[in-house]
Amino acid sequence: MLGGMQDWPLLVWKLIDHASANHGSREIVSLTCEGTEHRTNWREVRSRAMNVAEALTGLGVGTGDRVATLAWNTHRHVECWYGISGMGAVAHTVNPRLFEDQIVYILNHAGDRVLFFDLTFASLVEAIAPRLETVEHFIAMTGEAHMPTGGRLSLICYETLIAETSGDFSWVQVEETAPAGLCYTSGTTGNPKGVLYTHRSNVLHTLGGISKDALGLGSADTVLPVVPMYHANAWGVPYATAAVGAKLVMAGPHFDPETLQRMILKEGVTMTAAVPTVWLALLQYLERTGKDLGELERVVIGGSACPRSMIVDFKKKYDVEVFHAWGMTEMSPLGTVGTLSASALGMDEDAQFDLKTKQGRAIFGVDMKIADDDGRDLPRDGKAFGHLLVRGPWIAGQYFGGDGGVILDEEGWFDTGDVATIDSEGYMQITDRSKDVIKSGGEWISSIELENEAVGAPGVAEAAVIGLPHPKWDERPLLIVVPREGAHPTKEEILHHLEGRIAKWWMPDDVVFVDEIPHTATGKIQKTALREAFADYRLPGARAA
Repeated sequence: MLGGMQDWPLLVWKLIDHASANHGSREIVSLTCEGTEHRTNWREVRSRAMNVAEALTGLGVGTGDRVATLAWNTHRHVECWYGISGMGAVAHTVNPRLFEDQIVYILNHAGDRVLFFDLTFASLVEAIAPRLETVEHFIAMTGEAHMPTGGRLSLICYETLIAETSGDFSWVQVEETAPAGLCYTSGTTGNPKGVLYTHRSNVLHTLGGISKDALGLGSADTVLPVVPMYHANAWGVPYATAAVGAKLVMAGPHFDPETLQRMILKEGVTMTAAVPTVWLALLQYLERTGKDLGELERVVIGGSACPRSMIVDFKKKYDVEVFHAWGMTEMSPLGTVGTLSASALGMDEDAQFDLKTKQGRAIFGVDMKIADDDGRDLPRDGKAFGHLLVRGPWIAGQYFGGDGGVILDEEGWFDTGDVATIDSEGYMQITDRSKDVIKSGGEWISSIELENEAVGAPGVAEAAVIGLPHPKWDERPLLIVVPREGAHPTKEEILHHLEGRIAKWWMPDDVVFVDEIPHTATGKIQKTALREAFADYRLPGARAA
């Protein structure tokens, strides 16, 4: 027997239709590559997204075709995002921070037919174009006055292209299980792999993400997603803000703390999201200048673990709540958010800070568990840690093109590659990536926990921990530190700071100081590069053995 409810397919364009109809005048503000500040609203962005869809149709793009973007967070990128999926094609956001060879591989592997690009990437596009096998049209996301000149490519001007459309277009009705978006993993080992999102998965992810125990968004919010749209869909923020009609603020190519602080203040930003390195720079800028964060209420931090000291500084100095979010490209990306549960709200402030260092509780739509090396389920006691497994309606079931073969176990669980604990309240804490955990004397040491404690030491700007070979213990931790500007911390001072904060046998065998720590294209510490850089380094205990 069938139920009696309407069949209302979950399609991405319904999000922007809702925003236009019910919150049409709510602003979308962005800084552009031309150096201007552009103001529009949800109604105008929907209209121009339909122009994009009509223009692509005129170029011969059809249902299921992939259309790529090399672009920052701007109003034009949002228009393309909705326009591409709204005409039945697949919006493929490409990370411009990858190596050229990886970008070429991704564009060819995806079979993209059209490439939209921001002016910042004009020379990059010119350089890689001869190696692109399927791209037929190159569209510069600007007006005629700023079109690149002197190159070999025949470029299409974005503003001219959509101005030539009739405006008589209707969104394409596809199945809700049809593909809507494509994003590739960062490819730290092997070639990047594509995750093909459906209309249904994106809409369900949006509904889960806007809930109070997740991002907690409403129409009165003003949201600044510093995390780029090419980084796991900007954590779904451009979808979520449309769903609730929030004001959307985008910094374009700007990630510097001065610009971010100015926009937060000027636009009345209430919520923002980015990786920890962005907020580390912002806090240092605020400390130097004495400036504040205006109406900002909450900061969502993901990509890598946020140190407790950063959570405390935001709250005590600027009255801003920090929440961890955890997920991955394969999860659309939200899996957990570190909002406080009912019982946690009754804790004292220090206990709440401790809880906020965890990655948070699974939002509805994400099943989560931990298992040992033999696949046996482990208890939710906050102590046992094992391989983190997930499943749900917005979690990948396979990679694009079948890369990687079967990626789910017999019960449909996806192995995230993380090692974690889960406590009795459902709070999950990443203790490491399975490839980064330090195995010392048959026990595991969490490099992430060591890094978080080390960043709290006086004079430390950033810290990374890797395991190095040891003749007796198999591996022992090396702590790599970037000092704060003008500070000169010593090895002895940092080790003294760690005493009592970590288990004695976790204490790093050595501390080295560097000018900078390498990061991946998505802002995470690049442990592979560090292991290569210190491949010949010998720990003091290993030298003596």
